[in-house]
Amino acid sequence: MARETAESAAEAASGTRRIYFGYWLIGAAFIAQFVAVGSQNYVVGAFLKPMTDDLGWTRAEFTYARTIAQVIMAFTGFFIGAHVDRHGGRRLMLIGITILSSSLFALSFVQQLWHWIVLNGLMLTIGAAMIGNLVVNVTLSKWFVEKRGLAVALASMGVSMAGVLLTPAMTEVVDEWGWRAGWRFMGGGAFALIVPIAFLMRRAPEDYGLHPDGRTAAQVAAGAGQKASIDFAASLTRGEALRTVSFYMLVLAFGMFGLTIGVMLLHTIPFMTDAGYSRSTAAFMITLASIPALVSKPFWGLLMDKTDPKRLASISAFITGASILAITLSVRAEANPLIWGGFLLLGFGWGGMIPLQELIWATFFGRRYLGSVRSAGLPFSLILGAGAPLLVSEYVDHVGDYNGAFFTIAAFNVMAAVLLLFIRKPTRGETA
Repeated sequence: MARETAESAAEAASGTRRIYFGYWLIGAAFIAQFVAVGSQNYVVGAFLKPMTDDLGWTRAEFTYARTIAQVIMAFTGFFIGAHVDRHGGRRLMLIGITILSSSLFALSFVQQLWHWIVLNGLMLTIGAAMIGNLVVNVTLSKWFVEKRGLAVALASMGVSMAGVLLTPAMTEVVDEWGWRAGWRFMGGGAFALIVPIAFLMRRAPEDYGLHPDGRTAAQVAAGAGQKASIDFAASLTRGEALRTVSFYMLVLAFGMFGLTIGVMLLHTIPFMTDAGYSRSTAAFMITLASIPALVSKPFWGLLMDKTDPKRLASISAFITGASILAITLSVRAEANPLIWGGFLLLGFGWGGMIPLQELIWATFFGRRYLGSVRSAGLPFSLILGAGAPLLVSEYVDHVGDYNGAFFTIAAFNVMAAVLLLFIRKPTRGETA
């Protein structure tokens, strides 16, 4: 650290500047989210029917692991956030990828339901949490303030890229070589991608004599970077955040908004195949949604740094709800062009989901204690979403179709859109 601080001072004295290290962290966060979210969510639909058919499980039983995973993610995140605030994410990511890759590989040997629940619901989830969204997005929010929206949006493109690449790729792997080979492929790939980028992780720019957004010492002395200084000074601690009404309103709104991605990533392939479409066509629907989610993120990011993010989040939630309604009705009517349009619209709504959520949390509560504050919200918001995939599976097992379940998910998104408009930024001293 001392060496890097001295190097920063030397650069300032000589008038030369290197590429701001925060930009390297955006790339690292992109890869981390590609692996973490891809291994948890984007590939699981490709394994559902092959594993349940082979092992004799119901869809609800298969979904138990993902429901437990949401609870595990929530409480694991509670400790991860505070660690990132104090020490950064490097050590967490190295331990996390060891757990994640080992769990993915071990899934190829599953024989009993309890094996699946322990490996996928518990171990894989812990590993993914230690390399994923909370670690990298809290880090980025410390390195960027004025450009925070764009930075988080660019990094979260890794989530959508998992849908573009991993879902169709793993569907082909599973169909060609079997689901056991698919899990082995995932384990090796995850390890190879994450280990190198884990060594890039740094806690905060100030630790290395740098300033947020790549501002030089001369720019800061001249008055630039005031937004970063205000953001730091006005940051709320975990305890202060928990005493605000806004904290719980955000948890509820983003909890309802977030139901969609877990349900659709798990159930789109079986939903489409139940309606008579092939597995490759069904997997392509995830890709079709992921493409606009990917390409729209820079658009969302640019808007977020210039426009009220609450309104943008409300629009994103409404688009997501409307698209699920359109998809459900179009599949019932076998209207293929409308189905494609619905998934494209869904992807555009998803494009704003992660970056807007991260920006709003950081804007409302500041960057100094952001890991602790975000992790405090995870148990509430993830538990809200934990039961959704399981309840959908139970509904389908009993009713025989997805219609009522998907209509309910769409309604929750619309309610989230309305609620987001009424949440205001808290101030220090405000209590619930």
